[in-house]
Amino acid sequence: MSIILCLLSLCFCLLAITFIKASEIKVGSHELDRVTTLPGQPSSPSISQFSGYITVNEAHGRALFYWFFEAQSEPSKKPLLLWLNGGPGCSSIGYGAVVEIGPLTVSKNGEGLQFNPYSWNQEANLLFVESPVGVGFSYTNTSSDLTILEDGFVAEDAYNFLVNWLQKFPQFKSLDFFISGESYAGHYVPQLAELIFDRNKNRSKDSFINLKGFIVGNPETENYYDSKGLLEYAWSHAVISDQEYEKAKNVCDFKQFNWSDECNEAVNLVFRDYREIDIYNIYAPACRLNSTSSTVPEGIHNYRLRRMRLFGGYDPCYSTYAEEYFNRIDVQSSFHANLKGGNTWKTCSNSILNTYNFTVFSVLPIYTKLIKGGLKVWIYSGDTDGRIPVIGTRYCVEALGLPLKSSWRTWYHNNQVGGRIVEYEGLTYVTVRGAGHLVPLNKPSEALSLIHSFLSGQNLPPHP
Repeated sequence: MSIILCLLSLCFCLLAITFIKASEIKVGSHELDRVTTLPGQPSSPSISQFSGYITVNEAHGRALFYWFFEAQSEPSKKPLLLWLNGGPGCSSIGYGAVVEIGPLTVSKNGEGLQFNPYSWNQEANLLFVESPVGVGFSYTNTSSDLTILEDGFVAEDAYNFLVNWLQKFPQFKSLDFFISGESYAGHYVPQLAELIFDRNKNRSKDSFINLKGFIVGNPETENYYDSKGLLEYAWSHAVISDQEYEKAKNVCDFKQFNWSDECNEAVNLVFRDYREIDIYNIYAPACRLNSTSSTVPEGIHNYRLRRMRLFGGYDPCYSTYAEEYFNRIDVQSSFHANLKGGNTWKTCSNSILNTYNFTVFSVLPIYTKLIKGGLKVWIYSGDTDGRIPVIGTRYCVEALGLPLKSSWRTWYHNNQVGGRIVEYEGLTYVTVRGAGHLVPLNKPSEALSLIHSFLSGQNLPPHP
């Protein structure tokens, strides 16, 4: 009997050890990605952060890099918010995280980090992912992947990222999930939302994503309205002459996916007049760091295909500071990052920008579909952005033909006009006064109020 008891006891111990090890593996799957501290990070306040890789295609060896911050309070109750930057080819870490909405922003000259008192992780758990593959620290072992990048490819990878990330962080799976982003993420965000929306209907609970809505800022939405708005904004804000405006109107048919040579030439002249100012914030100073010429590159032979994505804001040199910081070996080591082949980390990848396959003319049909599906949808615009100007976005919103819920009115922030707001059935459109392409950088306090209103359902202040 004693032998039997000993054997039973031994089996129990082995089972217990097996259980403990399995539990440790499950917990450790995300704890291994925890970042204890980064070089130059302030000692307080305490920040719970993780970074690392999520495989999105095992056969091709394709993995996307992420940086995640738990909410400053009640992370188990606050929603999960994914942020994407556009370009295509720009890093959500180099812009969204350390320049705009993350709790840690890069300091001048890339020497360290500083706490951001206007971080959106006051309102949500923040997830940044470098997408598509080839951006920042994200990589593929199949080089041909980089030649076939287009919107559908990017959406599929982002979807696989989310499913696998939520398996690694199951404690956030039941939270309300929202997607946000700016610029060419005006394509990425609704396309990813549509993919989640469709797959949620047919997938098991293991891959279900609790999507509630999305919010996009200064978004590329439809080529026709965006291009028409860009031209009209340049003229109405005294950037171009009457003659240039009339010529572009006469030779350009923005409803065509491919423009004529005459149209490309006319639009190039528009960008020529933007050379000495920041197109992304027309009243802010342009970056002159390590530059003796313009903020707009030479030789843009096809504006619509090249998708200019230069930085803009109060300090337009912040992209340079981010590059200096994330190319430090000590930072990459603390960050769990791996640059394949000794490459240099860039805020934006010119190779992706120049080879990306633009195949989608408009995402407005996706808006119509998801609004009917009951998702919460907001668009916001900084009104000093010349690249994706408020004029074009207003055209896009009006083209949806939604019933008006609440007419155009002023919203206030700190006893000043914060911007304007108009509500339709299923969509809210907000402008932010005095902000450029990167609203959270130019108007951080107003942007925090904006995301609070979006996530909480509380109205933006209608009175001073």
